[in-house]
Amino acid sequence: MSAPISRYPVPELKDLPEDMRARILEVQEKAGFVPNVFLALAHRPAEWRAFMAYHDALLLKDSGLSKGDREMIIVATSAVNQCLYCVVAHGAILRIYEKKPLVADQVAVNHRKADITPRQRAMLDFALKVCSASHTVDETDFATLHGHGFSDEDIWDIGAITAFFGLSNRMANMTGMRPNDEFYLMGRVPKAR
Repeated sequence: MSAPISRYPVPELKDLPEDMRARILEVQEKAGFVPNVFLALAHRPAEWRAFMAYHDALLLKDSGLSKGDREMIIVATSAVNQCLYCVVAHGAILRIYEKKPLVADQVAVNHRKADITPRQRAMLDFALKVCSASHTVDETDFATLHGHGFSDEDIWDIGAITAFFGLSNRMANMTGMRPNDEFYLMGRVPKAR
């Protein structure tokens, strides 16, 4: 038997409020499995709803950041925060969005040596500064990002995603959230056509 997905009680899907159950079943239908984060955080339904609302506000909107950019931010900052769950789960999503089987490992270890664009490198430099030394952010950081075509709203998104996943990383680490086995192989081998 595999390790539990959380240190805290994990509710049964059938026991969840209907809105939560519907959302989880929708994700299961799309992914083919239920990511453990959905069940682990369901321990506290009101907080689950707030978490998912902010997650969706940041990651499901139109933005100057691509879906791959957003996942890169999550992977890079989650690696700094030593969050196994988020590096593994969002690394899988990053590999799929970018169609690059090596990119998530590269970004998690050292984004400066990763096979990414100079624009993405500047984005991750800023995200890691927000992650580890936000008190040092100044106008030169904004000027650098503007030079790579980021708007002030894009810069807000970089900072907000970094900050939100700082919370997520800490909750995943504190609860002992285990990544789903399915995430480890996703996006590593191109699908046969």
